[in-house]
Amino acid sequence: MEIVGGPISLTPSSYEFGGREFTGFFADGSGGARVPGVLIAHEGPGITPHIKRRTQEVAALGYVAFALDLYGVAEPSIEEARGFVQELRADLTELRGRVKAALGVLTANPFTDTTRIAAIGFCFGGTAALELARSGQSIAGVAGFHAGLATSRPQDAANIKCPVLVCMGADDPIITAAQREAFAEEMTAGGVDWRMEIYGGVGHSFTNRDIDAYGFPGFAYNESADQRSWAAMQSFFAEIFT
Repeated sequence: MEIVGGPISLTPSSYEFGGREFTGFFADGSGGARVPGVLIAHEGPGITPHIKRRTQEVAALGYVAFALDLYGVAEPSIEEARGFVQELRADLTELRGRVKAALGVLTANPFTDTTRIAAIGFCFGGTAALELARSGQSIAGVAGFHAGLATSRPQDAANIKCPVLVCMGADDPIITAAQREAFAEEMTAGGVDWRMEIYGGVGHSFTNRDIDAYGFPGFAYNESADQRSWAAMQSFFAEIFT
């Protein structure tokens, strides 16, 4: 079965980790050639239409894109999703393991160039992508959009082997200026090649054009920041995939 929601179809792919089944989605923009692979980690609510669109949009850039599944539950309620996020934040070994399992699915794709892999994430998915890097995984780069930056293992920044890009809203009520500063200190102490873009007057979830319907204070789509951060990601990819 294929789920069509854009120019490139999404194909579900199930995999296991820790005795649990997860289902992610492939979008193949390879055209039959070996191309870079991009792992896409979803926001707190799960694999939403926003994440599915982003997976298709990444594939349209000429990559093999795989939207991972962090929960093993399709369309969780907001309360369920909050519980999953809390559990995984408290158990980084489990979080990192689930992301690595999904990475294995991406690298097993016959059109994925395994020497050119990036991980990107939105909100909590940004946390997941960063934890993959902190685990010492050998990938080309990590990018996070309004990403959760805090970690209980900041010393693990020393394990990061790739460049890191994070794109943040200056007025984000969830990821504060203090957290951004702590992240900068963590990355610098770890000797990481890192960069941060900060967009003035922008809150949380600025890339998600569906977010306003949730009515969360401080969460709002921002078209300008969305476009600028997407352009920053493409520039980042052009650098790390050469």
